[in-house]
Amino acid sequence: MEESYHYPPEVLNLLVDTVPLLCRSKNDVLVFFRGAGVSESIMSDLSRRVSVDRENINKYEIARTVIQRINEKGDSELRTRREVVKRVVEFEDFSTCWPNDQLKAKGLIGELRRVVNVKDSFTRMSNERERERQERITAREKEIAEKRKKQEEIEKIKTDFYALFGLENEPQKRGKHLEKVLNALFSSYGILVKEDFKRVDPDGAGIIEQIDGVIELAGHIYLVEMKWVKEPIGVEKLSQHLVRIYGRHDARGLFIASEGYADSAITQCREALSQKTISLISLHEVIRMLERQGDFVQLLNRKIQAATVDKNPYLEILN
Repeated sequence: MEESYHYPPEVLNLLVDTVPLLCRSKNDVLVFFRGAGVSESIMSDLSRRVSVDRENINKYEIARTVIQRINEKGDSELRTRREVVKRVVEFEDFSTCWPNDQLKAKGLIGELRRVVNVKDSFTRMSNERERERQERITAREKEIAEKRKKQEEIEKIKTDFYALFGLENEPQKRGKHLEKVLNALFSSYGILVKEDFKRVDPDGAGIIEQIDGVIELAGHIYLVEMKWVKEPIGVEKLSQHLVRIYGRHDARGLFIASEGYADSAITQCREALSQKTISLISLHEVIRMLERQGDFVQLLNRKIQAATVDKNPYLEILN
Protein backbone atom coordinates (compact mmCIF):
# COMPACT_ATOMS: atom_id res chain seq x y z
CA MET A 1 0.00 0.00 0.00
CA GLU A 2 1.52 3.31 -1.04
CA GLU A 3 -0.86 5.78 0.66
CA SER A 4 1.44 8.55 1.78
CA TYR A 5 -0.85 10.04 4.45
CA HIS A 6 -3.95 8.01 5.40
CA TYR A 7 -6.31 5.18 4.51
CA PRO A 8 -8.96 6.19 1.98
CA PRO A 9 -12.51 5.55 3.31
CA GLU A 10 -13.10 2.31 1.38
CA VAL A 11 -9.88 0.78 2.68
CA LEU A 12 -10.59 1.89 6.25
CA ASN A 13 -14.09 0.38 6.22
CA LEU A 14 -12.89 -2.88 4.69
CA LEU A 15 -10.21 -3.20 7.39
CA VAL A 16 -12.78 -2.55 10.13
CA ASP A 17 -15.07 -5.23 8.67
CA THR A 18 -12.28 -7.76 8.07
CA VAL A 19 -9.93 -7.72 11.08
CA PRO A 20 -12.61 -8.85 13.61
CA LEU A 21 -13.44 -11.84 11.39
CA LEU A 22 -9.80 -12.97 11.44
CA CYS A 23 -9.71 -13.03 15.26
CA ARG A 24 -11.87 -15.20 17.49
CA SER A 25 -11.64 -13.05 20.60
CA LYS A 26 -11.33 -9.38 21.57
CA ASN A 27 -7.86 -10.07 22.97
CA ASP A 28 -6.92 -11.65 19.64
CA VAL A 29 -7.84 -8.38 17.89
CA LEU A 30 -5.52 -6.47 20.25
CA VAL A 31 -2.77 -9.04 19.62
CA PHE A 32 -3.25 -8.65 15.86
CA PHE A 33 -2.67 -4.90 16.08
CA ARG A 34 0.30 -5.28 18.44
CA GLY A 35 1.88 -7.65 15.93
CA ALA A 36 1.44 -4.98 13.23
CA GLY A 37 3.35 -2.48 15.38
CA VAL A 38 0.51 -0.47 16.95
CA SER A 39 1.84 1.05 20.16
CA GLU A 40 0.31 0.42 23.60
CA SER A 41 -0.35 4.14 23.98
CA ILE A 42 -2.88 3.91 21.17
CA MET A 43 -4.62 0.81 22.62
CA SER A 44 -4.15 1.09 26.41
CA ASP A 45 -7.72 2.30 27.10
CA LEU A 46 -9.13 -0.43 24.90
CA SER A 47 -7.05 -3.06 26.70
CA ARG A 48 -8.46 -1.85 30.06
CA ARG A 49 -12.02 -1.99 28.79
CA VAL A 50 -11.51 -5.54 27.54
CA SER A 51 -10.14 -6.46 30.98
CA VAL A 52 -12.77 -4.78 33.19
CA ASP A 53 -15.81 -4.20 31.00
CA ARG A 54 -15.57 -6.70 28.15
CA GLU A 55 -19.34 -7.05 27.80
CA ASN A 56 -19.68 -3.43 26.65
CA ILE A 57 -17.06 -3.50 23.91
CA ASN A 58 -16.92 -5.69 20.81
CA LYS A 59 -14.30 -6.65 18.25
CA TYR A 60 -15.61 -4.18 15.67
CA GLU A 61 -15.40 -1.21 18.06
CA ILE A 62 -11.81 -2.18 18.91
CA ALA A 63 -10.86 -2.50 15.25
CA ARG A 64 -12.53 0.78 14.21
CA THR A 65 -11.02 2.74 17.10
CA VAL A 66 -7.47 1.48 16.52
CA ILE A 67 -7.62 1.94 12.74
CA GLN A 68 -9.07 5.45 13.03
CA ARG A 69 -6.43 6.42 15.58
CA ILE A 70 -3.47 5.26 13.47
CA ASN A 71 -5.10 6.86 10.45
CA GLU A 72 -5.29 10.22 12.21
CA LYS A 73 -1.62 10.05 13.19
CA GLY A 74 -0.57 10.82 9.62
CA ASP A 75 2.98 10.11 8.54
CA SER A 76 4.14 9.17 12.03
CA GLU A 77 2.14 5.92 11.76
CA LEU A 78 2.70 5.34 8.06
CA ARG A 79 4.72 2.16 8.60
CA THR A 80 2.09 0.78 10.99
CA ARG A 81 -0.77 1.46 8.60
CA ARG A 82 1.06 -0.30 5.80
CA GLU A 83 1.82 -3.27 8.05
CA VAL A 84 -1.85 -3.62 9.04
CA VAL A 85 -2.91 -3.74 5.39
CA LYS A 86 -0.07 -6.11 4.53
CA ARG A 87 -1.06 -8.56 7.27
CA VAL A 88 -4.69 -8.56 6.16
CA VAL A 89 -4.17 -8.95 2.39
CA GLU A 90 -1.54 -11.68 2.95
CA PHE A 91 -3.74 -13.58 5.44
CA GLU A 92 -4.04 -17.26 4.42
CA ASP A 93 -4.65 -19.40 7.55
CA PHE A 94 -8.39 -19.11 8.06
CA SER A 95 -8.38 -21.83 10.71
CA THR A 96 -7.99 -19.03 13.25
CA CYS A 97 -11.40 -17.66 12.25
CA TRP A 98 -14.72 -18.90 13.53
CA PRO A 99 -15.98 -21.44 10.95
CA ASN A 100 -19.03 -19.32 10.12
CA ASP A 101 -16.79 -16.30 9.45
CA GLN A 102 -14.30 -17.95 7.10
CA LEU A 103 -16.13 -17.45 3.79
CA LYS A 104 -17.04 -13.87 4.63
CA ALA A 105 -13.43 -13.16 5.67
CA LYS A 106 -12.13 -14.60 2.39
CA GLY A 107 -14.55 -12.44 0.41
CA LEU A 108 -13.59 -9.25 2.28
CA ILE A 109 -9.88 -9.97 1.91
CA GLY A 110 -10.37 -10.49 -1.82
CA GLU A 111 -12.16 -7.14 -2.07
CA LEU A 112 -9.47 -5.43 0.01
CA ARG A 113 -6.77 -6.88 -2.27
CA ARG A 114 -8.61 -5.53 -5.30
CA VAL A 115 -8.98 -2.05 -3.79
CA VAL A 116 -5.37 -1.97 -2.62
CA ASN A 117 -4.13 -3.04 -6.07
CA VAL A 118 -6.19 -0.26 -7.64
CA LYS A 119 -4.86 2.26 -5.14
CA ASP A 120 -1.31 1.04 -5.61
CA SER A 121 -1.67 1.25 -9.38
CA PHE A 122 -3.05 4.76 -9.09
CA THR A 123 -0.22 5.73 -6.76
CA ARG A 124 2.37 4.20 -9.08
CA MET A 125 0.88 6.12 -12.00
CA SER A 126 0.87 9.30 -9.93
CA ASN A 127 4.46 8.69 -8.90
CA GLU A 128 5.42 8.04 -12.52
CA ARG A 129 3.75 11.26 -13.63
CA GLU A 130 5.52 13.12 -10.86
CA ARG A 131 8.85 11.53 -11.86
CA GLU A 132 8.30 12.54 -15.49
CA ARG A 133 7.35 16.06 -14.38
CA GLN A 134 10.51 16.34 -12.30
CA GLU A 135 12.58 15.03 -15.22
CA ARG A 136 11.06 17.69 -17.48
CA ILE A 137 11.77 20.38 -14.90
CA THR A 138 15.35 19.16 -14.48
CA ALA A 139 15.86 19.00 -18.25
CA ARG A 140 14.41 22.49 -18.63
CA GLU A 141 16.61 23.85 -15.86
CA LYS A 142 19.63 22.21 -17.47
CA GLU A 143 18.69 23.68 -20.84
CA ILE A 144 18.31 27.15 -19.32
CA ALA A 145 21.65 26.80 -17.51
CA GLU A 146 23.37 25.69 -20.72
CA LYS A 147 21.85 28.59 -22.66
CA ARG A 148 22.95 31.00 -19.95
CA LYS A 149 26.46 29.55 -19.97
CA LYS A 150 26.65 29.75 -23.75
CA GLN A 151 25.39 33.33 -23.71
CA GLU A 152 28.07 34.25 -21.18
CA GLU A 153 30.69 32.62 -23.42
CA ILE A 154 29.40 34.55 -26.44
CA GLU A 155 29.46 37.83 -24.51
CA LYS A 156 33.08 37.20 -23.54
CA ILE A 157 33.98 36.39 -27.15
CA LYS A 158 32.34 39.66 -28.27
CA THR A 159 34.36 41.57 -25.69
CA ASP A 160 37.54 39.82 -26.85
CA PHE A 161 36.74 40.69 -30.48
CA TYR A 162 36.29 44.37 -29.64
CA ALA A 163 39.56 44.32 -27.67
CA LEU A 164 41.40 43.30 -30.88
CA PHE A 165 40.75 46.75 -32.35
CA GLY A 166 42.90 48.21 -29.58
CA LEU A 167 45.94 46.26 -30.82
CA GLU A 168 46.32 48.26 -34.06
CA ASN A 169 50.04 48.89 -33.45
CA GLU A 170 50.75 45.26 -32.54
CA PRO A 171 49.74 43.30 -35.67
CA GLN A 172 51.52 40.07 -34.74
CA LYS A 173 49.96 39.99 -31.28
CA ARG A 174 46.57 40.84 -32.73
CA GLY A 175 46.87 38.02 -35.27
CA LYS A 176 47.54 35.42 -32.56
CA HIS A 177 44.69 36.77 -30.43
CA LEU A 178 42.38 36.62 -33.43
CA GLU A 179 43.10 32.90 -33.81
CA LYS A 180 42.33 32.25 -30.14
CA VAL A 181 39.10 34.27 -30.17
CA LEU A 182 37.81 32.59 -33.33
CA ASN A 183 38.73 29.13 -32.05
CA ALA A 184 36.83 29.93 -28.84
CA LEU A 185 33.88 30.91 -31.02
CA PHE A 186 34.01 27.57 -32.87
CA SER A 187 34.17 25.68 -29.57
CA SER A 188 31.27 27.58 -28.00
CA TYR A 189 29.02 26.38 -30.84
CA GLY A 190 30.08 22.75 -30.41
CA ILE A 191 32.43 22.71 -33.40
CA LEU A 192 35.43 20.45 -32.87
CA VAL A 193 38.61 22.48 -33.15
CA LYS A 194 42.29 21.63 -33.47
CA GLU A 195 44.15 24.86 -32.89
CA ASP A 196 47.35 26.03 -34.57
CA PHE A 197 48.11 22.83 -36.47
CA LYS A 198 51.77 22.38 -37.47
CA ARG A 199 53.38 19.81 -39.76
CA VAL A 200 57.02 19.14 -38.93
CA ASP A 201 59.67 17.84 -41.34
CA PRO A 202 60.54 14.28 -40.24
CA ASP A 203 64.18 14.93 -41.25
CA GLY A 204 64.48 17.74 -38.73
CA ALA A 205 64.20 20.71 -41.07
CA GLY A 206 61.64 22.33 -38.76
CA ILE A 207 58.05 23.37 -39.43
CA ILE A 208 57.18 22.96 -43.09
CA GLU A 209 53.51 23.88 -42.83
CA GLN A 210 51.32 25.73 -40.31
CA ILE A 211 47.54 25.99 -40.34
CA ASP A 212 45.69 28.38 -38.04
CA GLY A 213 42.99 25.83 -37.22
CA VAL A 214 41.29 22.61 -38.25
CA ILE A 215 37.57 22.08 -37.58
CA GLU A 216 35.01 19.36 -38.19
CA LEU A 217 31.58 20.47 -39.36
CA ALA A 218 28.79 18.11 -40.47
CA GLY A 219 31.29 15.29 -40.91
CA HIS A 220 33.70 17.31 -43.07
CA ILE A 221 37.20 18.53 -42.20
CA TYR A 222 37.91 22.21 -42.85
CA LEU A 223 41.32 23.87 -42.82
CA VAL A 224 40.88 27.35 -41.40
CA GLU A 225 43.05 30.37 -42.13
CA MET A 226 42.56 33.66 -40.26
CA LYS A 227 44.04 37.02 -41.30
CA TRP A 228 43.79 40.51 -39.85
CA VAL A 229 45.24 42.82 -42.47
CA LYS A 230 44.65 46.44 -43.56
CA GLU A 231 43.45 45.64 -47.08
CA PRO A 232 41.15 43.04 -48.69
CA ILE A 233 42.82 39.66 -49.10
CA GLY A 234 44.33 39.20 -52.54
CA VAL A 235 45.29 36.17 -54.62
CA GLU A 236 48.81 35.91 -53.20
CA LYS A 237 47.62 35.40 -49.59
CA LEU A 238 44.71 33.17 -50.55
CA SER A 239 46.80 30.92 -52.85
CA GLN A 240 48.84 29.54 -49.95
CA HIS A 241 45.67 28.29 -48.26
CA LEU A 242 44.35 26.81 -51.50
CA VAL A 243 47.59 24.84 -51.90
CA ARG A 244 47.11 23.31 -48.42
CA ILE A 245 43.54 22.31 -49.29
CA TYR A 246 44.52 20.81 -52.65
CA GLY A 247 47.21 18.82 -50.88
CA ARG A 248 44.59 16.93 -48.83
CA HIS A 249 42.10 14.74 -50.64
CA ASP A 250 39.02 15.23 -48.45
CA ALA A 251 39.82 18.64 -46.94
CA ARG A 252 37.65 21.71 -47.37
CA GLY A 253 38.63 25.30 -46.64
CA LEU A 254 37.47 28.33 -44.66
CA PHE A 255 39.20 31.70 -44.86
CA ILE A 256 38.38 34.44 -42.34
CA ALA A 257 39.70 37.95 -43.07
CA SER A 258 39.30 41.29 -41.33
CA GLU A 259 38.83 43.44 -44.45
CA GLY A 260 37.08 41.14 -46.90
CA TYR A 261 38.45 39.97 -50.26
CA ALA A 262 39.69 41.42 -53.53
CA ASP A 263 37.69 40.54 -56.65
CA SER A 264 40.66 38.58 -58.02
CA ALA A 265 40.72 36.38 -54.89
CA ILE A 266 36.97 35.71 -55.11
CA THR A 267 37.36 34.79 -58.80
CA GLN A 268 40.17 32.37 -58.01
CA CYS A 269 38.08 30.69 -55.32
CA ARG A 270 35.09 30.42 -57.65
CA GLU A 271 37.29 28.57 -60.16
CA ALA A 272 38.57 26.30 -57.38
CA LEU A 273 35.01 25.30 -56.43
CA SER A 274 34.91 22.86 -59.34
CA GLN A 275 37.35 20.69 -57.36
CA LYS A 276 37.26 21.87 -53.74
CA THR A 277 34.78 23.43 -51.33
CA ILE A 278 36.04 26.71 -49.96
CA SER A 279 34.13 29.53 -48.30
CA LEU A 280 35.30 33.08 -47.62
CA ILE A 281 34.17 34.84 -44.45
CA SER A 282 34.70 38.42 -43.36
CA LEU A 283 35.30 39.30 -39.74
CA HIS A 284 32.58 41.90 -40.12
CA GLU A 285 30.06 39.08 -40.77
CA VAL A 286 31.12 37.30 -37.61
CA ILE A 287 30.83 40.41 -35.45
CA ARG A 288 27.40 41.27 -36.90
CA MET A 289 26.28 37.71 -36.17
CA LEU A 290 27.38 38.07 -32.54
CA GLU A 291 25.70 41.46 -32.18
CA ARG A 292 22.34 40.13 -33.36
CA GLN A 293 22.80 36.98 -31.22
CA GLY A 294 22.69 34.78 -34.30
CA ASP A 295 23.80 31.20 -34.80
CA PHE A 296 27.38 30.77 -35.97
CA VAL A 297 26.80 27.22 -37.24
CA GLN A 298 23.83 28.44 -39.27
CA LEU A 299 25.95 31.21 -40.75
CA LEU A 300 28.68 28.74 -41.74
CA ASN A 301 26.14 26.34 -43.26
CA ARG A 302 24.57 29.08 -45.35
CA LYS A 303 27.94 30.18 -46.69
CA ILE A 304 29.05 26.60 -47.43
CA GLN A 305 25.74 25.93 -49.16
CA ALA A 306 26.24 29.03 -51.32
CA ALA A 307 29.74 27.81 -52.24
CA THR A 308 28.60 24.28 -53.00
CA VAL A 309 25.25 24.88 -54.71
CA ASP A 310 25.53 28.38 -56.15
CA LYS A 311 29.29 28.36 -56.82
CA ASN A 312 29.49 31.53 -54.75
CA PRO A 313 32.52 31.41 -52.42
CA TYR A 314 31.73 34.77 -50.82
CA LEU A 315 28.07 35.22 -49.93
CA GLU A 316 28.04 38.09 -47.45
CA ILE A 317 25.60 37.52 -44.61
CA LEU A 318 25.06 40.65 -42.55
CA ASN A 319 21.57 40.03 -41.21
